[in-house]
Amino acid sequence: QVQLVESGGGLVQAGGSLRLSCQASGRSFIAYDMGWFRQAPGKEREFVARFSRGGGSSDYADSVKGRFTISRDNAKNTVYLQMIYLKPEDTAIYYCAAARRVYSSRRIADYDYWGQGTQVTVSS
Repeated sequence: QVQLVESGGGLVQAGGSLRLSCQASGRSFIAYDMGWFRQAPGKEREFVARFSRGGGSSDYADSVKGRFTISRDNAKNTVYLQMIYLKPEDTAIYYCAAARRVYSSRRIADYDYWGQGTQVTVSS
């Protein structure tokens, strides 16, 4: 079992930056792919980025590619999402998630554990 707690959200102007953190507790953090997802008001939750266990590969949604960077520090059991050049359309609740059963997935259903989310609001 893994517990995930996000932090780092807030209000920022368009063009600004934020870094989200997700602290994991429990066992075997290194055995999980870690992902970030987001859900805007009135919209479905969507994939943002993921960082695989072991090999260190990452994957991004087209909408954030080149602006967001996901990273993980296995020694600290933490995954980060660095966001730059933020846009109003990035406004959403951002969720951290962990996947053990499935590798390299963007699918919500493949992630086994979820954090409670952190709000990111980008003003124009």
